[in-house]
Amino acid sequence: MGLALALTPLVKKFAVRIGAMDTPNARKVHTRIMPRLGGLGIFLAFIITVAALLPFVSAWFTTRDMSFVSAFLIGGTIIVLIGALDDRFELSAKVKLLGQIVAASVVVFGFNIRVDFVNIPFQDSYSSLEAWVSIPLTILWIVGVTNAINLIDGLDGLAAGVSGIAIGTIAVMSFLMGNMMIALMCLVLLGSIIGFLFFNFHPAKIFMGDTGSLFLGFSLAMLSMLGFKQIAIVSFITPLIIIGVPLSDTFFAIIRRAVQRKPIFAPDKGHLHHCLRELGFSHRQTVLIIYGIAAFFGVLAIIQSSAAMFEANWVTFVVICIMMFFLQVGAEVIGLVSKTRRPVINFLMRMRVKLNPETRSKS
Repeated sequence: MGLALALTPLVKKFAVRIGAMDTPNARKVHTRIMPRLGGLGIFLAFIITVAALLPFVSAWFTTRDMSFVSAFLIGGTIIVLIGALDDRFELSAKVKLLGQIVAASVVVFGFNIRVDFVNIPFQDSYSSLEAWVSIPLTILWIVGVTNAINLIDGLDGLAAGVSGIAIGTIAVMSFLMGNMMIALMCLVLLGSIIGFLFFNFHPAKIFMGDTGSLFLGFSLAMLSMLGFKQIAIVSFITPLIIIGVPLSDTFFAIIRRAVQRKPIFAPDKGHLHHCLRELGFSHRQTVLIIYGIAAFFGVLAIIQSSAAMFEANWVTFVVICIMMFFLQVGAEVIGLVSKTRRPVINFLMRMRVKLNPETRSKS
C-alpha cells in the first residue's frame, strides 16, 4: 500500500508526459481529460513487494507454488504491457484479445497451470479433464475474467474496489483452507489496490486504464482458479460467485448486444453502473451500491464453501437458485438487457393476476 501511494503520483506524471490521457466522449461519464495508466502503479507496487518477500517465504512454498508465482508474474507482465500500449495508442479489441490469449497460453503451456479436473456437484469427488478440454477451458477462463473487469471499469474507483473485495474474499478463504501462498499474493495485491484507491476514488485524480483493469482481471482469474484447486470440498461454483459482479455484468452485456444485434465487443452505456446512474444515483452512491453487491457475493461465496465443507450440498443448490433468480429480476428492473423486455417480471405479474381474481378485475 505504501509503495502504491508513493508510485501512483509518479505514474500520473509519466502518463501526462507520454500522452496517455483519457478524453471524454458520449459513452464516458467523466467530463474532463484525465491521465490513465494508473494500473502501472498497482502492478509495480505488487511486483516489487512480491520480489522483496520471495527470498523470505520461498521455503514455505512447494515447487508447484513457485511455478504458479512465476506464471502469475510473467503472464501479468504481458497483460500490463498490452494494457499500457492500449492506454497510450488505443489498440483494437482484436489486438488486445490476442495479447490476452498469448498471456493465458504462457500460463498454460509454459508452466502447465490449468484446470485439469472439476468438482462433481453434490459429490465429494473429482472428474479429471483431458488436455483437449482443460487447455481451452483454462484459456477461456483467464481471458473471460480479464475482460469482465475491463468492462466494469466505468466509474471512479469501481473496478479497483470490486476487484479488491473479490481478492479480499479469496484471501479469507485461502487462510481458512491453509493455502498461504494464495493468501500472501492476495494480501500484497489488496494493499496495492487500496493504495491506488486513494487517487482513484471519486473524484479521481488518475484512471487505472486498461493497464490496471486487465491486470486485475488477469489476477482474479489466476487467484480464483488456483486458490481452491487442491481443496476437494470446495464446490466448482465458488470462483464464479466470488467474481459475480463483473461476470454477471459481462453476461448481461453479451445478451444485451445479441438482442440489439450489436458486436459483442461494441461499447455501450448499458452496464450496471450506467443503469444505476440513470435511476438517479450519484457517482459515489452508484459505486458504493456496487461495492455492496460485490461484498454480498463475497459473503455468499464463503457461506457456500462452508456449506460444501459440511456436505450440505442442497443448501448450496438452493442458494445458487435464489441468487440467479434475484440476478435476473434485478437485471430486468434496472434494464441491463433491455428497457422493455422483462420476461420474468411479466411472468410473475401474470401469475399474480391468475392467482388473485380481484387484481384481475381491477386491471
